[in-house]
Amino acid sequence: MKKIYLAIDIGASSGRHIAAWVENGRIETREVYRFPNGASMKNGHLCWDIEALENHVVAGLKAAGEQQLAPACIGIDTWGVDFVLLDKAGNRLGDAVAYRDSRTEGIDLELEQTLSFAGLYSICGIAKQPFNTVYQMIALLKEHPEYREDAADFLMMPEYLSYLLTGKRAHEWTNCTTGALCDAHATCWSEIIRSAAELPDSWFTAPLVPPGTALGCLSDTVAAAVGYQAQVILPATHDTGSAYMAVPARDSGAAFLSSGTWSLLGTELTQPITTEAAMKSGFTNEGGYGSTTRFLKNIMGMWMLQCIHKEIDGVYSFAEMAQMAQTSAYPCWIDAADNRFLAPESMLEEVKAALREAGSPQPESLADVLRAVTMGLAVCYRDAIAEMSRVTGKTFTSINIVGGGSQNVVLNRWTADVCGLPVYAGPTEGTALGNLAAQMIACGEFADLAAFRAALPASCEILTYLPGQESPAV
Repeated sequence: MKKIYLAIDIGASSGRHIAAWVENGRIETREVYRFPNGASMKNGHLCWDIEALENHVVAGLKAAGEQQLAPACIGIDTWGVDFVLLDKAGNRLGDAVAYRDSRTEGIDLELEQTLSFAGLYSICGIAKQPFNTVYQMIALLKEHPEYREDAADFLMMPEYLSYLLTGKRAHEWTNCTTGALCDAHATCWSEIIRSAAELPDSWFTAPLVPPGTALGCLSDTVAAAVGYQAQVILPATHDTGSAYMAVPARDSGAAFLSSGTWSLLGTELTQPITTEAAMKSGFTNEGGYGSTTRFLKNIMGMWMLQCIHKEIDGVYSFAEMAQMAQTSAYPCWIDAADNRFLAPESMLEEVKAALREAGSPQPESLADVLRAVTMGLAVCYRDAIAEMSRVTGKTFTSINIVGGGSQNVVLNRWTADVCGLPVYAGPTEGTALGNLAAQMIACGEFADLAAFRAALPASCEILTYLPGQESPAV
C-alpha cells in the first residue's frame, strides 16, 4: 500500500493541502483542499484570521481522508516572521498581527540605542526589514507590557498550527531565523539580541529543532475530528526554506528564486556570510535544510501584481496582465526592492508616484504600469545576482524559479534576456514539494535531498527559457 504524505502550505493569500506519494520513482501529487487567506483590521492592527486558519487546517485534513488519501505524515509551512503568544495554560494570547502592520515603525531605531544594526547583523545575518520578529516583539511589549508576565511562550505561525494538531511545542530553525533573533553561526537563539531587545527569557524555552524533526502524533481530539491518526513532522516550516528544497539545481552555479508574494532570490551556502559587504548589499542569511544557509535578497515579487489585480477588480487574469505588459513600449521601470511598495493604499498610484519622482514619463495606460513593474522585477533579479556574485565570490550560470511566479511567461522570458542566463521555471508547487521532501526523507522514502531533487524533473513540468529565445522548452 502506498504511503501518503500531506503538505499544508499556507501563503499570504491562500492555502492548500497537497497529498503526495511515490510511484515508479515519480512523486505524484494531488490537491485535496484549498482555502483563502488574508489580513484585515482588528483591534487597530492588521491581523490574520487565525481562527479561520485553524479551522481550514482541520477541514483539509478531513477532506484528505474523505478522498481516500489519509496521510501517514503531515507537515505545515507558512510565511516567516509572524508569531502568536501562549499564556500559562497554553492558550493563544492576543491577536495574530500580520507583518505588514505599521506597529513596527521606528522600532529599529529604538533597538539601535542598545545594539547597532551592524552588531545585530553580525550575529543574525538578517537584513533590516521593518517586520522582523525582533521588532514586532518590541512593539508588542510596548503596547502590552502585561504580556511580559502573562505570556509563557511564543510560537511562529506554522509551529502554532502544528501545536494545535499535536499539543506539542517546538521551534523550527528555518522559520525562527527569519526574525533576527538567532545566532546564525552558533545555530541557537542569541542571548545578546534577546537581552538588547529586553525580551523575556521564558519565551525561549521550547526546543529549537532542525527541519525534518518529528513533532508527534495528532491529539486524540484532532484524530477523532479528521477520522484517522498521523504523525506531524516539522518540515522547513518557512515557505522559502521549503521552496528552496524543491529547486532541481543542475550545478553549484544555480541561483534560486522562490517566486510568490515575495521574490526571494539567492543561493545555498554551507556557512552564513555576515560581513559588512553582505549587510550593505541587503542580503539575508536564513536557515536552510541540512544545516545550509539560504543567502538571499527579499524583492517585492508578485505582491505588486496581486495588488494591481485586486485594484482592477480582477477584470484581467494574471496571464492577461502579463501579455498586456508585453504589448507596452514604456521605457522605464520601478525599483522592485523598495519598501514603499510594502503596503501602499493604492499600488497603481504608488508605482506612478515612484516613476514620477524618478523623473520618468507618466505611464499612459495600465499596460505601461504593468510593464514598469514586470521589467522592474527582472532588472532587480539581474542586480541581485550581480551583487550576490560579488559578495559570495560565486559565478552564477542559471536561474531556477519555483513557486506560482514561475508561471509568468513574460517575466521569465524578460528575466532570461535581462540577466543573460538560462531560466528554468518550475515546479510551480515548489513550496509544497519542499515540505513533502522533508517528510519523505525523514520517513526513508528518499535517502537525502539530492535524491529527492533528482526525482523532480520526471515528476513535474520544468520549462527552459534561453536568452533571446521566444518560446520556452520543456
